[in-house]
Amino acid sequence: MTTHVTIVGAGLGGLTLARVLHVHGIPATVHEAETSPTARAQGGMLDIHDDNGQPALRTAGLFEEFRGLVLEGRQASRALAPDGTVLYEEGDDGTGGRPEVMRGELRRMLLDSLPAGTVRWGHKVRAARPLGDGRHEVAFADGTCVVTSLLVGADGAWSRVRPLLSDAAPEYVGMSFVETYLFDADVRHPATAKAVGDGAMFALAPGKAIQAHRESGGTLHAYVALRKPREWFDGVDLAGAAGAARVAREFAGWAPELTALITDADAAPVLRPLHTLPAAHRWERVPGVTLLGDAAHLMPPSGEGANLAMYDGAELGRALAAHPGDAEAALAAYERDLFPRGAAEAADASRLHALMYGDDAPYALIDMFAGSE
Repeated sequence: MTTHVTIVGAGLGGLTLARVLHVHGIPATVHEAETSPTARAQGGMLDIHDDNGQPALRTAGLFEEFRGLVLEGRQASRALAPDGTVLYEEGDDGTGGRPEVMRGELRRMLLDSLPAGTVRWGHKVRAARPLGDGRHEVAFADGTCVVTSLLVGADGAWSRVRPLLSDAAPEYVGMSFVETYLFDADVRHPATAKAVGDGAMFALAPGKAIQAHRESGGTLHAYVALRKPREWFDGVDLAGAAGAARVAREFAGWAPELTALITDADAAPVLRPLHTLPAAHRWERVPGVTLLGDAAHLMPPSGEGANLAMYDGAELGRALAAHPGDAEAALAAYERDLFPRGAAEAADASRLHALMYGDDAPYALIDMFAGSE
C-alpha cells in the first residue's frame, strides 16, 4: 500500500488526485488555505477537453456526473472587429469536444466525491522543508505542522512546495487581464448580450482585447486584456469608476456594446496579471515530493490550465496505484511524462498568445479557427 499522501491545494488538480487515490484505496489529506468551500468565488466557465480533462474525469469515475453539469450551447464562439462587426462565428451543434461547465460546480462535484474530512480548510502553508529520507515538514500559518513521506504541491502559481524542487519563479509576461461581470445581461445590458452571443466572444487587436463568455443565468464574464507593464496597472485604481474609465480609454473608438463590459461592470473589476514559468520547466527527482498543475507548468492562458491540472492529478494517482509500496518509482514515472507534456502545452500556449494579441490580431486567430474546421 502506498503511504498516506499529503496534498497542498484544493483546486481542481489536487482534488482530482485525491479522488483517484480514494478510488484506489490510497489515503490522502488535502490542505487548503481557503477557510471553506465557499470562502471565495471559484471563477467562471471551463471548457473540459476530450484529450485531457475528460479522460481525467473518467479515471476519477466522475464522467457521467460531469456530463450533468454541462451548459448546452456554450461552445459557440465568435470573433468581432473593434467596431462590433462579426468577423467569424461558429455555433454549438452539440458535437464539439470541449463542453463548458462552471468551475465552481466542477469543484463541488470533486469535493462531494471525497470522504468527509479529506480537505483541511484554513491550512495556509507558510513553508515546507526537507527532513531527509524523503520526509518533509509542512508548516502552516496557524502555527501547526505536519510531517509526510509523500508531498504533492498542487498549490498553483505561487507554490510554497515548488522551492523544494526548483528555483524557478513566475515571471510577468507583459500583459494583464481585467476581469469584469455583467449580470442579468439580456435584460440590463441587451446590446452587449447580443454582441457576446451564445458562448465565447473575442474582440482582438494587437496588444489588447475584450473577451467575454456567456455563463448561466444571463451572466457575462469578461476579461479585458492589455499589454502594459505592471507599473501602469499599479497607477489605476480599479475599485472606482475612474479606474474603469482609464482602462476603457485604451479602447477609444471601439463599439460601445464592447466597452460596456468595462464601464458598466456590475462588480468591481479585478486585476489578473499574467505570469509564466519557463516553458520547459523541470527538476531533478527529489524523494518524497512532486508538483502538478500551475505549480509545475504555469503558462499563459490557453484554455488548458485546469484541464492539465486535472490530467496531472489523475496521472499521478494512477502512477501511485500502479506502484504499490514504491512511491519513488511512481513519482519517477509520473514526472517522466509530466515534463514533455507541460513543455508541449506551454509552447502551444505561447503560440496562441501571439496569435491572439500579436501584430496580426485578430486575423491570425481567425485563420487558425477556419483552418481547424
